[in-house]
Amino acid sequence: MAKMKAIEAAAKILELEGVTKAFGVPGAAINPFYAALRGLGSINHVLARHVEGASHMAEGYTRSNPGNIGVCIGTSGPAGTDMITGLYSASADSIPILCITGQAPRARMHKEDFQAVDIESIAKPVCKWAVTVMEPAQLPGTFQQAFHIMRSGRPGPVLIDMPFDVQMAEIEFDADAYQPLTPYKPAATRIQVEKALTMLNDADKPLLVSGGGVINANADALLTEFAELVSVPVIPTLMGWGTIPDDHELMAGMCGLQTSHRYGNANLLASDFVLGIGNRWANRHTGSVDVYTKGRKFVHVDIEPTQIGRVFGPDLGIVSDAGAALELFVAVAREWKAAGKLKDRSAWVAECQERKRTLQRKTHYDNVPVKPQRVYEEMNKAFGRDTTYVSTIGLSQIAAAQFLHVYKARNWINCGQAGPLGWTIPAALGVVAAEPGRQVVALSGDYDFQFMIEELAVGAQFKLPYIHVLVNNSYLGLIRQAQRGFDMDFCVQLSFENINAPELGEYGVDHKAVVEGLGCKAIRVFKPEDIAPAFEEAKQLMAQHSVPVVVEVILERVTNISMGVEIDAVNEFEELAEKGADAPTAISLLD
Repeated sequence: MAKMKAIEAAAKILELEGVTKAFGVPGAAINPFYAALRGLGSINHVLARHVEGASHMAEGYTRSNPGNIGVCIGTSGPAGTDMITGLYSASADSIPILCITGQAPRARMHKEDFQAVDIESIAKPVCKWAVTVMEPAQLPGTFQQAFHIMRSGRPGPVLIDMPFDVQMAEIEFDADAYQPLTPYKPAATRIQVEKALTMLNDADKPLLVSGGGVINANADALLTEFAELVSVPVIPTLMGWGTIPDDHELMAGMCGLQTSHRYGNANLLASDFVLGIGNRWANRHTGSVDVYTKGRKFVHVDIEPTQIGRVFGPDLGIVSDAGAALELFVAVAREWKAAGKLKDRSAWVAECQERKRTLQRKTHYDNVPVKPQRVYEEMNKAFGRDTTYVSTIGLSQIAAAQFLHVYKARNWINCGQAGPLGWTIPAALGVVAAEPGRQVVALSGDYDFQFMIEELAVGAQFKLPYIHVLVNNSYLGLIRQAQRGFDMDFCVQLSFENINAPELGEYGVDHKAVVEGLGCKAIRVFKPEDIAPAFEEAKQLMAQHSVPVVVEVILERVTNISMGVEIDAVNEFEELAEKGADAPTAISLLD
């Protein structure tokens, strides 16, 4: 057995568990770990400008490809508390990330030592597991257990807190004998799948709802195959967007109060049966349970037993990993199809397709200042099927879900439930770090962009190029729209006359100057006809300099994006498309 510092064993386990990249900010209490990483030499480190930024980079890294687990590192005290938002957003979306923090020596943890905080207790509500390791010999087992927990059942984040003296102590550790633990993933049984398929087959107008669990299970191909076998249209959730291509004949649109399509809501409301796989019936998807469930039966497949019945009781619940369930659904569906047992769904599919063809929102506006809908139209033209979009929250994200197109799993990377402002820049950097050369386009409103703008320097320093579309209306747009119900426009204006940038008028912050000061490139656009040339220039600048390139589009100050309080009562504040020219990049043409 080899004798080594406990922290050297921990670093080696990261390597043995497949970690090749980490994001973080060093500090005194975590320096032993950084020394171990330096000695190991196999894990590339990206230095963030803020520890919260590092946690979101780890999220982007995990979300980018199957099997990835992002790692973020910080020192004691505020580094751990800075990570809490990242842990929350990862937990909410079932994303495994490993947060590692340093801690004061054990003997001084209870003595109000400098930067000593009980981060284990603080982090527990937003983690699958949070632990402060009090015995050096437990450190290898703790790291082994962390990866087992992150990969088992419903995925999620873990925090490991390590006192300084625990890191420095010597222990026995045999790296050659180390083996990752086999994750636990529940699997559906044949009788469960046959019961669910019988209910689907008995229905007249069934739908599949495909959630983020399908993406976590890397089961998008199985989802599409199953939908094709039974000829049942698919409603992806926001977290499941891309599990079936937007232009597939069975893609029936997204449903919800905000991030939804008109035809998605209409198709859901016309259905009489829903099979949900790997989804959690989020309230932005369902609206009120009464409206969402009225007149239809439900089967819910989820990896987490306590998720079944959390929002409403289904007619049948199946605890299973989405991939394991879909393998069995495909196998049984093939048998039933060969035996001629499956219904002909052509009339129902045609009905859903007709809604998709006709229920479109208008995007083609020539207004100056630019209307946001036109930005998404130009994005659809400029960026191809392989583009990965990264966004988090706000009117920009809601409109993106209504107007952009996604064709592959993991090509829409979005913080779905938590929605923290500032998430987009670091998450996009994490995606690029995971797969250099990937075409990544991030999307932010001006406030999201300003929250963690300093992380753009990371993209410049570490050559992590991507395009960031910044739609600037100098407003907290989503909150302003929500305040309409209170008959106010209060504390949501970001506008002011910048004495250093009079050309901006009342649009306040000179993002172009800040972006360039951080080592990146920026282009500002005032007219709709200049958006497409700006995107082409951004591609060239990104290729030439290998840094993030920001395209800022100055929008009209006030636009109300379609949303409502129920899926059958979405307010359409803007014009609807009546002909193809109104929505020239719509996924299905009106003409």
